[in-house]
Amino acid sequence: MFLAIDVGNTQSTLGLFDDGGTLVHGWRMSTDATDTSDMLHSRLWGFFMKDGLELGCVSEAGVASVVPALERSWRRCLGQHLGHEPLVVSAGRGYGMRVAMPDPRQVGADRIANAIAARATYGAPVIVVDFGTATNIDVVDAAGAYRGGAISPGLMLSANALFARAAKLASVPIEAPERALGDGTEAALQSGLVIGAAAQAEGLVARIQAELGGPRATVVGTGGLARTVARATSLFDAIDPDLTLRGIREIWLWGQGRA
Repeated sequence: MFLAIDVGNTQSTLGLFDDGGTLVHGWRMSTDATDTSDMLHSRLWGFFMKDGLELGCVSEAGVASVVPALERSWRRCLGQHLGHEPLVVSAGRGYGMRVAMPDPRQVGADRIANAIAARATYGAPVIVVDFGTATNIDVVDAAGAYRGGAISPGLMLSANALFARAAKLASVPIEAPERALGDGTEAALQSGLVIGAAAQAEGLVARIQAELGGPRATVVGTGGLARTVARATSLFDAIDPDLTLRGIREIWLWGQGRA
């Protein structure tokens, strides 16, 4: 079985795929840059034990990380378990996808994984909006090339900054309100945060669609808050929370000559 690990700045997601490519188990944990390889092994063992699994079922693994220290720890942890080097998705490599940017090294590992999975699943052109610590927009054009995108502060990052700096505003549930016109502080905050994130995505995607020209790109939402934001917009053709994990597996398949 193949274990895919997406290490984000705030949370890490793990997915176990069977030999047919079906995601059969998934886990989420907080990201801690101080975790050693032994600590990661302990966490991993705990997940598998909880679900009645044996770590020995994992024969291959891949990691896409935006936290360099954890990339090294996961490489060591998985290498010790597998007996060989795991796949570590490298920023700047296209893995069979042309990166049509002046400096391909600026494309993060998670972003190229998203683009590869989106093209494999939905075809091209396709636009991915990933709601994580940052909101990333990744664009694959009609020729199947990665073209870049946009990066902005994520919804929770914006919310936490607002709550920390505005003394009279308290934390509220992050959910889509029924209307944009908030009739109280909580509703107004939810409107600004959730509907605001949706409106920002709508505006950026509309401009990107116009700049791409040609056929309309499919728009895919992913990331931890994608379903929440999707309740406030009709922008998305699909919500695909496992996109990054599938992209890591697609990259591994490409490296094996099986994609």
